[in-house]
Amino acid sequence: MTFSKCVCLICQSAIAIPKKRNVERHFRTIHGKYDTDFPLKSELRKRKVKELKSQLSGQQSFFTQTSKAKVATEASFRVSHIIVKNKKSFQDGEMVKEAFVEAADSLFRDFKNKAEILSSIKALQLSRCTVTRRCEAMAEDLTQQLWTDIRDCDCFSLQMDESTDVSDTAQMCIFIRMVFSDITTKEELLTLLPMKEQTRREDIFQSFKNFVEKTQLPVYKLMSITTDGAPAMVGRLNGFIAKCRQDDDFPDFLNYHCIIHQQALCAKMLNRKEIMDVAMKIACSNRARSLQRRLFRAHLEKADCDHSELLLHTDVRWLSRGKFLQRFRELCPEIKEFFRVAAGHAEYTQLNDGQWLLDWAFLTDLTNMLNDLNLELQGKDKTVINMISSVNAFKRKMKHLSSKLQRHDLANFQNLASELEMQGKAFATFMCYPFREDAEVDSLASQIATLFHLNSSGVEDEILTLQADIELKSRAHGQFWNLLTEVKYPNIRKCATSLTALFGSTYLCESAFSHMKIIKSKYRSTMTDEHLEVCLRLAVSSYCPDYASLTDSIQCKSSE
Repeated sequence: MTFSKCVCLICQSAIAIPKKRNVERHFRTIHGKYDTDFPLKSELRKRKVKELKSQLSGQQSFFTQTSKAKVATEASFRVSHIIVKNKKSFQDGEMVKEAFVEAADSLFRDFKNKAEILSSIKALQLSRCTVTRRCEAMAEDLTQQLWTDIRDCDCFSLQMDESTDVSDTAQMCIFIRMVFSDITTKEELLTLLPMKEQTRREDIFQSFKNFVEKTQLPVYKLMSITTDGAPAMVGRLNGFIAKCRQDDDFPDFLNYHCIIHQQALCAKMLNRKEIMDVAMKIACSNRARSLQRRLFRAHLEKADCDHSELLLHTDVRWLSRGKFLQRFRELCPEIKEFFRVAAGHAEYTQLNDGQWLLDWAFLTDLTNMLNDLNLELQGKDKTVINMISSVNAFKRKMKHLSSKLQRHDLANFQNLASELEMQGKAFATFMCYPFREDAEVDSLASQIATLFHLNSSGVEDEILTLQADIELKSRAHGQFWNLLTEVKYPNIRKCATSLTALFGSTYLCESAFSHMKIIKSKYRSTMTDEHLEVCLRLAVSSYCPDYASLTDSIQCKSSE
């Protein structure tokens, strides 16, 4: 009997209602000769029944093995996904399996079914080739999910940047932000385009154009492209953006220079060379020679400091400047003491110059504020509105702090206040909130209409209607723009959708390059471009592979 049904051992037929008379009727009607050929209670009958039972068990065991193989296959997909999301090598699957077996031997030592558990673990398919195939299949599944969303979205924007991998191949990374009818968004890796030869503006454009034609990317939905502001990307006549605008397949889109890049460029103007040069010379002199570095570490250990050594700073990673200056300031007393007792060091009179120390403390405070702004601009799902609001807030904060400094209020300048104490001296727009009564409707409508190619008078009417809508005003928080209906506010809704689509930076590309440097390292420098894209997509995607569907699509086998 199986699943509440009686199964005939002779003909494998199932009897729907498991009652004795139904079984007897089936036997006498279909298999009446069995009583003659195999007499009741005879040895011949017993042997025949045993043989039939054995056949049924074999058939059932086949299906059980198939089910176990299917479970093992799905598990191998899941483990492979974790391996690649953590940017590990394909061959690490064998190490994971070995560790799993060793751990299970201890964890399940007192379990009655320990042998069955170990058998299931050993059935996992995690060889290097298998993990590679699993990752290729999962990446293809994620790509299909992405293209389904691209077809369904109302509009999208792109951000793109280029960097070289460890084998000196230029990789053009492109991310997409899709906006759907309910004004929700998704950000995903669109593609990674390897550029084997030159990376001139025409090469970048041709590579992207080939991708558009090959994949049938619906560029008519394109709202904006965000780049890093390099001449090859934004050259007025022949840059990548200019070539896209000259191509009839592309719509009239917006383009942005990454706001984070702009903020970094502005921050570099705060150079204060006379401070940085001295601090860098001291740090480099300690770090350049092994003996001096060991002696300085021993000196800090004796002084029971919180830090073990100085940091280094490079202009490429400009965010390190704030951390470098902060660490230098915290260790300044120990640095001066080390220079006093150690022989062979140049004298740095600036470390005892009160004005220089004040300038240094001020630079440290201001650089830390710039670092905080930069970090605030980073991250996923940041819209242009969010980023511009952060920049505007920072500008207002700077004006406010300037007036506080003139009043000798140093509450926001902790390092400067500390230095003065040691020396003994005393010392956000309409799209954010559309219901402001002082909003200039004419000017606002004109700007929106020009930017998004809308009818100015229609936008004007909608703004006035919106500002008088009491119900919407009471709900002006969260996903506010989704409350506007397409019938009543077509222009403003299109404006909100377009703004939601815009990338304000190339943060996702820069973040992806960090993943890429780990994935394609000097130990995996022969990795193909195809596998690099597979690994990168699995590492950064927010989609989850459809494990069940992937498992059903292949022939499941257990590991030998």
